[in-house]
Amino acid sequence: MKLREVAIGAFIIGTVVFIIIPIPPILLDALLMISIGLSTIVLLNAIYAKEPLDMSFFPTVLLITTMLRLSLSISSTRLILGRGEAGEVINAFSNFVGGGNLIVGLVIFVLIMLVNFLVITKGSERVAEVAARFTLDAMPGKQMAIDADLNAGLIDENEARDRRKKIGDEANFFGSMDGAAKFVKNDAIAGILTTIINIVGGIAIGATGAGTGTPISIGEAFNLYGFLTIGDGLVSAIPALLTAVATGMLVTKSTAEDEITPALIKQLFSSPLVMMITGAVMIVLGSLTALPTIFFVPFGLALIYLSYSLRKKNEVEAIRDEIAAEDEVGAEEIRRPENVVSLLSVDPILLLFGYGLIPLVDPVQGGDLLDRVVMIRRQIALELGAIVPIIRLRDDIKLSPNQYKIMIKGTEVASGDILFDHYMAMNPGYVEEEIDGIETVEPYMGLPALWISESQRERAEAFGYTVVDPPAIIATHLTEIVREHLSELLSRQDVQTLIQNAKESNPVLVDELIPKLLTIGDVQKVLANLLQEGISIRDLISILETLADYAHVTRDTDMLTEYVRQSLRRSISHKFFDSDVNKVITLDPELEQQIMGAVQQTEQGSYIALDPRATQNIFESLNIELKKLTSIGLQPIILTSPIVRTYFKKLVEQVAPDLVVLSYNEINPNIEVQSVGMVSLA
Repeated sequence: MKLREVAIGAFIIGTVVFIIIPIPPILLDALLMISIGLSTIVLLNAIYAKEPLDMSFFPTVLLITTMLRLSLSISSTRLILGRGEAGEVINAFSNFVGGGNLIVGLVIFVLIMLVNFLVITKGSERVAEVAARFTLDAMPGKQMAIDADLNAGLIDENEARDRRKKIGDEANFFGSMDGAAKFVKNDAIAGILTTIINIVGGIAIGATGAGTGTPISIGEAFNLYGFLTIGDGLVSAIPALLTAVATGMLVTKSTAEDEITPALIKQLFSSPLVMMITGAVMIVLGSLTALPTIFFVPFGLALIYLSYSLRKKNEVEAIRDEIAAEDEVGAEEIRRPENVVSLLSVDPILLLFGYGLIPLVDPVQGGDLLDRVVMIRRQIALELGAIVPIIRLRDDIKLSPNQYKIMIKGTEVASGDILFDHYMAMNPGYVEEEIDGIETVEPYMGLPALWISESQRERAEAFGYTVVDPPAIIATHLTEIVREHLSELLSRQDVQTLIQNAKESNPVLVDELIPKLLTIGDVQKVLANLLQEGISIRDLISILETLADYAHVTRDTDMLTEYVRQSLRRSISHKFFDSDVNKVITLDPELEQQIMGAVQQTEQGSYIALDPRATQNIFESLNIELKKLTSIGLQPIILTSPIVRTYFKKLVEQVAPDLVVLSYNEINPNIEVQSVGMVSLA
């Protein structure tokens, strides 16, 4: 057998032997020390146990400690009545607690016994009885729940076995605690009776001289044996009180596996409102009543400060929980097998920016870039009549703090750098005064500019500089990029939305055109061709009317686009011509004939097959003629015959994508034009 098993058996047998065999005072002192220490250990284990089953042997421990206290109480009674002494521990308790006053010690002892018997012991006994009854009544339902989970496949056989074992252990534990609580109750009763017996017996022995052979007065006997009895009672009452508290802690402990310290702090001191009200009550009591202000007011202020700290902490934790929840949702989405489909989607328009530009976007920090983005969509819709997809804004840690990028369908098409808290000043060309600033380049046009501070803004504007703030720079750049790529952003779904809107007022037109003559895709190509050259499609009714007129003639979307442009000549003329005499460039008739002769027709459409040397000569002549207009600050416009316009535009769009190419039929009759040059092969 192991030594510890022998020691436990000997200890339990010893508690019985001590009742029969007298023990010396020094051994009694050691055993009383063990009793107090063992009771303290039991109480602390009961406090810090996560659940009652962590101390499943508590009923046995309770029996052992009760037997030890009773045996020591009997041994100390034998010493008190037989020898008039009971060792150093009992003497120390009687003198320390009572302070040398028998009445004070007796009162304290009575109070301890009443608290133990009437409050703690009674309550623990009732709670143990109810817990045992409820646990036994709930066993069939818990067993059925385990069987249901097992049959449904929610748990396996091993987990079901463990849960059944836990239910059985709980029933056995609370059943045993129901009986063990009687030990605590009867132990308290025995302590009271032992004290009465010791005092009565001590007075009788002292008065008769049965113990010492010399009779003493009743007062002296009461004083001698009373002190020893009170000390003995306190020595027994303290461990009994600790054990009773441990019993109450264990039977009232929640079944949740939580440690008591964080659970109590969370449940008692986690509400800022409670702390605030309590602190206010303490301050009122300390200020308006006779209660000591020095204690109540500082305590109330401490509670109010705690309330403020808790509120701040709760706000931070709420943000952390929200972020954690979002991360968890994101992680769950990533872990889903079908989530790969969501990764395939691409934002049509995405604005990425570095963390240094977040204040421009965040409305809380005064940023208005979001509002400007909304206005961009409205502005383009009014100007060009197209539906601009939703523009996404997202910060990107990979970018430098002051950098931004514009993505079209997942591909970067433009970028720029912004100097936060500065303004961009651009010289329109006629300002001679110079100002100090950081040299930079305007992100869209590539024009030289300066970054200036707020204090220089008024001075720069007074000189004639064009001064813009960072949000306006980004918004302008984004607007022009969206305009450039609007033709490829126009989807069939957008076209369907536009047609449905037109159908509300012109149902006959739409029903005649779609799908009898053209498909949604054909109309989309025509609209995209118009937007690619900056022609507004807002007058959709006129566009659809023209398509309905000429769709019988051809289904070539390029040719249909030319017919539509001719029907929109009023708006086209208004867009490109705004003076009395408008200077333009024309094409040499021989060049037009050569271009038409080089047109090749295929099933996929038509294209130009010009000799590379002839193409190079056209580009050189075009460059010379364009300089005539750009040198005097005019926008270059080339006029061609209607049949050549589309082919010439395709020919030169690689070298001059922004060049305006119009046909004679696209000019309103009241517009006067003047040719200042001619593009030719010579």
